[in-house]
Amino acid sequence: MRKSGFMEGAVIATLAIFISRFLGIIYVIPFYGIVGPQGGALYGYAYNIYNLFLIISSAGIPMAISKLTSEYDALKKSKEKEYMFKVTNKIILVFSLVSFLICFIFAPNIAHLIIGKIEGGNTPEDITFVIRCVSLAILIVPMLAINRGYLQGHGYIRPASFSQVIEQIVRIIVIIGGSFLCLKVFHLSLRTSIGVAVFGACAGAIIAYLYLINKIYKIKKQQKGSVKDLNKLEKKDIITKIISYSIPFIIINIANNLYSSTDMILLLKGLNFLKYPAQDIETISSVFTTWGSKLNTIITSIATGIAISLVPNLAKSQAIKDYDDINQKFNKILQIFFYVALPLAIFMSVFSEEIWLIFYGPNPYGPKIFKYLILTAGFDALYIMLLNGLQGLNRTKLLYLSVILGLATNLILDIPLILLFNKLNLYPYYGAITATMVGYAISLIIPLVILKKKYHLNYKLTFKSLPKLFGIYIIMIFLSLIYRGIIKNVRNRILLIPTIGFIGIILIVIYYFLNKKEIENILGKKLKDILKRKKREE
Repeated sequence: MRKSGFMEGAVIATLAIFISRFLGIIYVIPFYGIVGPQGGALYGYAYNIYNLFLIISSAGIPMAISKLTSEYDALKKSKEKEYMFKVTNKIILVFSLVSFLICFIFAPNIAHLIIGKIEGGNTPEDITFVIRCVSLAILIVPMLAINRGYLQGHGYIRPASFSQVIEQIVRIIVIIGGSFLCLKVFHLSLRTSIGVAVFGACAGAIIAYLYLINKIYKIKKQQKGSVKDLNKLEKKDIITKIISYSIPFIIINIANNLYSSTDMILLLKGLNFLKYPAQDIETISSVFTTWGSKLNTIITSIATGIAISLVPNLAKSQAIKDYDDINQKFNKILQIFFYVALPLAIFMSVFSEEIWLIFYGPNPYGPKIFKYLILTAGFDALYIMLLNGLQGLNRTKLLYLSVILGLATNLILDIPLILLFNKLNLYPYYGAITATMVGYAISLIIPLVILKKKYHLNYKLTFKSLPKLFGIYIIMIFLSLIYRGIIKNVRNRILLIPTIGFIGIILIVIYYFLNKKEIENILGKKLKDILKRKKREE
């Protein structure tokens, strides 16, 4: 196998993320057509719980493995590297087994916590069944993640990234094929159909795991020589590093999942208190947990890709105490939010009805919820970038503080805002979305203020451009509304796809020329450098 250089590895990894996310968005079109809103709600219940247990069992450790593998490989510490890989596999195996058993055994309790006393839709027995089906993936996915981290640490980005695409393709085949066969061919229950669909996570992980095992076997065959055994102090140091590197990532990922899980549970309880019909509650819940959140990843995936390039730069600046560069990078994070993530969220909000129709067809709640829900993706994008920035600066205590206070704010405000919005004759589910955005705002403001004091960061570079930018927002919204008025009678899904695509291209071109200087300052030099390096490599 050939190792990848930095630029090549970055391109390969980003492309794999994009392909996986793109496939994860596209498959929901046929899946929604097969299982409908009630099936989507049931699928969302299972996956939110699965993600939480998956995070507990493995999140953060693959990142630690990648970093430690790279460190030991560079220092030619073969024995330390192999001991680290061996002990981490044992740790992950224990965590996976415990998480699986808890998830499987307590599935009925979790189901009752989710659905409460709501009747007329999915039952606690249905939710219990699908949670147990998806819990099987907890036994294999963490092991898969460890192997990816090990390969990435050695510089073998291609097989690690390719395994993500393999996993996603197999998973989608099982989801679409399994649900279709269960419902349309064998006429089995919706519960069985969703159980097979969520098992796709396990099937995809097994195939990808077998692929990576073969690649790792080839690496180990290439290693030569023997080294002395490690002493207890050296072993303890390795385990300490694994734990210290993993904890921040675990906390962040749990917090992100808890935003979704908290909203899901409290929204169900709030709408049930307001006497919404059970089927309407589950339709609304499915928009939050499955269908709407899938579309939100269009924006958050951009932030993830950008954050990957920002973190190492921040870490380097922190090491040499280059506070001017740190200031520039955090301003760039804010600029990416205001110039890229937020405008995209606004565009999708204006065309929410058309976008929803393209992906899912007519729905009484979907477009109304998505119109507001997509704005949370803009805040989530900034949240991802900023927290990654804090990791780059090793500001873990500040990271924990901002995450905990933001999550607590969301938890406290969810039910009161649902009831308040209902009292004001507004959509009560908008209250839950507002609570999420307020929680994100708390998580964002606290670190920005503290970093301003700690590193003397100056955000004037960004904020002085906002009045002009907000004026451009108004122009773009006005143009978007004009275009939307022109196509208001187009309701054929096939015709809408090129129509929305064409309008999007026109608006992007206009937006770019209105902000040409600012956008090139954010992305232009980086893109030019990449192209120049690629040309030299060729």
